[in-house]
Amino acid sequence: MKVKLTRDNFQKGLSAVAATIPARTTLPVLSNILVDTVGDMLRVRGTDLDISVSVQTPAEVERQGAITMPAKKVAEIARELPEAPVDLEASGGRVSLVCGNAKFRLNSLPSDEYPSFPEVPFDDGWTMSSGELQKLSAHTSFAASNEESRPILNGVLWQVRGTDMYMVATNGHRLAKMAVKLDGAPSGDIDLIVPPKALHQVERLFGAEEELRIARSESHLGFRTDRVEIYTRLIDGPYPNYEQVLPKDNDKDCVADTAELTSAVKRMSIVASDQTHRVKLSFGPERLALAVQTPDLGEAEDAIPIEYSGEPVEIGFNAAYLLEVLRYIESDEVKLTLKAPERPVTLEPVGSDDDYICLVMPLRLLE
Repeated sequence: MKVKLTRDNFQKGLSAVAATIPARTTLPVLSNILVDTVGDMLRVRGTDLDISVSVQTPAEVERQGAITMPAKKVAEIARELPEAPVDLEASGGRVSLVCGNAKFRLNSLPSDEYPSFPEVPFDDGWTMSSGELQKLSAHTSFAASNEESRPILNGVLWQVRGTDMYMVATNGHRLAKMAVKLDGAPSGDIDLIVPPKALHQVERLFGAEEELRIARSESHLGFRTDRVEIYTRLIDGPYPNYEQVLPKDNDKDCVADTAELTSAVKRMSIVASDQTHRVKLSFGPERLALAVQTPDLGEAEDAIPIEYSGEPVEIGFNAAYLLEVLRYIESDEVKLTLKAPERPVTLEPVGSDDDYICLVMPLRLLE
């Protein structure tokens, strides 16, 4: 293999696949990236066997071929290269990298030792806007669990029902659900459980204006444009029935200014316990009072104006969970619905076209 490409294109290709390279692995070749030629393009590939990324970048290809390169060291080298074209040449189990006066010769591993990428039937897939998919992902994946005890909750549930597409994530203490309408819906119902890490790669590597081709095999999901491909292993198993968790009988409504509520919760969280992050919210006519008591630190209180219908009620919350949800409420006002101190509260944007709802479970208040 012998190619020439710009330093910027070389750096972009490497940074695109860097997140898939495992920090520790018992399989030495996974610490490498696979670099090969496809026509007049240089293709860079990386995988940790769960998520795989492939990126093509323009290059002057003098000789076709393939080689693996030590990912971490090559990325470090690329960041320090001078502003000059990069020449890559592979021969005899080594790769030569020349940029300006800088020259490197690195040991490599044979390209045929590199794991093959999953086979996904894109001809049977569907197309949707990258921007829509990224919005769904960003507004839900934050709520997924990162605990190993319930691995099914480590994923994001992705459903398609006719022209309706949903994403749902929960860790048992908070839940986020968003829906969008599809123009070109795939045939049949679809239920997938996708690792958030893969969705974050979609957010990072595809432009919001791009059209994505999406397809699945029995165990993998693939996303593709002309130059970028992302594959992820799906999480297997039944997702909990989230519809049973969303309350249908909350009879108290509160409308608050999103920015004011966010700021007040942030202030209270400073004094809240580092273990529970507990903050008390007292809902009453025209006023929401916030209070924190932490025995080894002190106490704090605040209040903001609200619109409220219903009997006064006091509910404890994990301030960190509230702030995570409020971060993704993009409207000027947020609607909270509640029923009792031991029942979950839902949050929704006010005056927005977004079909978005979040749920936060309460914390028991101290006597």
